[in-house]
This record gives sequence, C-alpha cells and structure tokens, in this order.
Amino acid sequence: MLRIKSGLPKHCAWNTDQHGKRRVRFRKAGFGTYLTGTPWSDDFMRQYAIALEGVKEQAQNVGAGRTKPGSFDALCVSYYRSPDFRGLRPSTQSARRHILERFRLAHGNKPLKGLHRQHITAVIGAKADKPEAANHLLKTLRIILNYAVDQGMLSSNPAAGIKKYRSQGEGHHSWSESEIAQFEQRHPIGSKARLALALGLYTAQRKGDVLRMGWQHVSGDTIAVRQQKTNAALLIPMHPQLVAALASVPRDNLSFLMTEHGAPFTPNGFGNWWRDRCNEASLPHCSFHGLRKAAATRLANAGCTVDQVKAVTGHRSLAEVARYTKAADQRRLARQALDIQLKTEGEQKLSNLDTRLDKTGSK
Repeated sequence: MLRIKSGLPKHCAWNTDQHGKRRVRFRKAGFGTYLTGTPWSDDFMRQYAIALEGVKEQAQNVGAGRTKPGSFDALCVSYYRSPDFRGLRPSTQSARRHILERFRLAHGNKPLKGLHRQHITAVIGAKADKPEAANHLLKTLRIILNYAVDQGMLSSNPAAGIKKYRSQGEGHHSWSESEIAQFEQRHPIGSKARLALALGLYTAQRKGDVLRMGWQHVSGDTIAVRQQKTNAALLIPMHPQLVAALASVPRDNLSFLMTEHGAPFTPNGFGNWWRDRCNEASLPHCSFHGLRKAAATRLANAGCTVDQVKAVTGHRSLAEVARYTKAADQRRLARQALDIQLKTEGEQKLSNLDTRLDKTGSK
C-alpha cells in the first residue's frame, strides 16, 4: 500500500488501496481511522479532531485501571468520558484538558474527598503572580467538581464561592491606527504578512477562524465564517482593502494563508510566524488577536451600534463587545460631549451679545 504525506494535518497520510482509491488515513499511537471529504475542509477537520480525541481516550482507557478509586485521577477519567465533556467544542476540550492535566500531575493520586476549600485556596493563591491563569484554573475546578457532586463523588463543591482575581489588564493590546500604518509600511501589499493583517483587521475574526478561510468560503462580496469557539455562522461583507489583498492569492489552495512548504498553517506555527513579522515591524507588543480588537474599535468609532458590531465579530453579549469597544466609546462620547459644550457656549455668547446690543440700542 502506497502512503504519501503531502499537505495534510499531522498524523495523516494519503493511502492508495488495492483498488487504486486514494484515502486519507489518520494514525497515531496505535489508533487509526480513515477521514473522508476534502482535506482541511470544515467537515474533514471535525473528523480530525474526533480522531485526536480517540487517541486520548485510548490512552485514558489504558491507564483507567491503574487509577485509584475516589482519586482526582478517577474523576478526570470519568469526566472525559461524560456527555458534559464530549459535548464541548474540540478547542474547549483541548484547553480544559490542558488545565486539568497540569493539576493532575501534582494532585491526581490524592483522594477526592480530602480536597477541601483551603487546599484550593492555597493552589489558587500560589498563582497570584499570574491572575489570569489562576482564574482559569479556578473556573475549571469548579466545573469538574460540580460534575463530581452530580456523580455522588462529593457532597459539596469545595471550589464554590472562592473569589477569582481581578483582571490586572485589558487583555490583548488593541492595535492603534499608527501601529497598523507602521506594520503596513514594513510589509507592503502583496506580501503574506500584509494579507494576514488584512484578513484579521477586515474580518475581525479569531486566529483559528482566519487560518481556515479560503476561496471556498467566498461568495460574491461576502465571506462565510463558522466560528470554532462559538459555532456561530457569519456572512461578513468584504472591505475593499480585503478584496485588494486577496486579488493575487491563488485559487487552488483551500486556505488563503499557506506556509513556505505549501501547507496551511497550524495555529502554533502561525503564531510563531506572526510574532516574527511583528518584530520586523518593531511591534513586539502587538498580537494577532489585537487586530480583532482594533477592528471592533474601528466599527465603534464609525458609530456602529452594538448589534452591528456583534454582527461582524460574532460576539453574543453586550458585555463581550464592551470589552473591545470601551476605549472607542469613551473617546467618541467625550468628543461628542465637547462638541455639545462648545455649541452651547457659542450659543450663550451669541445670546449675551444680543442682550448687550439691545441695551446699547435702547440708550
């Protein structure tokens, strides 16, 4: 059987069977399955994510018999098999599993019923210098310990009611207009870096969603997006600047952004590549996610309503949009307030002048 690996995700290869049919085979750590459809398409990547989960589940099943009953290890094994966990998006599963596995390294073999509020408070407190990481851990522990209560493994959730840290920043830095111009000056139209900037800035989407975009998602003057994080389906009208950036992009690739080897970027690979492009433009503090914030800020500065901003970014709540547009709203409202003040002061001066003229004329 001939196996050819070309432009496919990790652990995948083309197989040509005895009938001459080419099929994509996934194989890792003794787990194998066939993936159908067009490589890198949405349906294909969903199958790929399920295959990766199959590898993890197989590893868990091997180790399940070695876990101590009633331990945190046993809780994790049960939780990973549950509908609560399996119903999550693959990206959410991966992030949550990463947090839990780090916690298991230190506490996995300990009895679950010996886990008390003071223990969790101490673990969270040890991360005081990394408040966001501490908050993510606390949130994840609350979720899995709620599951433990539902399964009768605990009588109450020891993580309930523990206060999280206040955020000490505003998240990813939002690109300023001068920073955008600085990047554009360093990376001219026609470069891959400029294309990536346009995709992030004019679609306002997350890195993972931008990396999956290709000509198959374009219809007329709109680009279709199915957000990985929220599963929201969006149709986004394309800005003329984005249309211009895409004009020279080959139409035989399934992704707009490709590596030097002709394969679509992985999220980590793109992150490293993008960091280098920002450094070249002397913008080490700027991230790709900051373009999403800059896009929302531009929409807010243009006077778009919250619902109009949400229609582009895909956010579900007012609070989520407010985090991105707070600075823009403040500047715009402050400018409006000054305009009103100046207008009122001007009217008052005219009124006072008319009064003085009336008095002068009556003499």
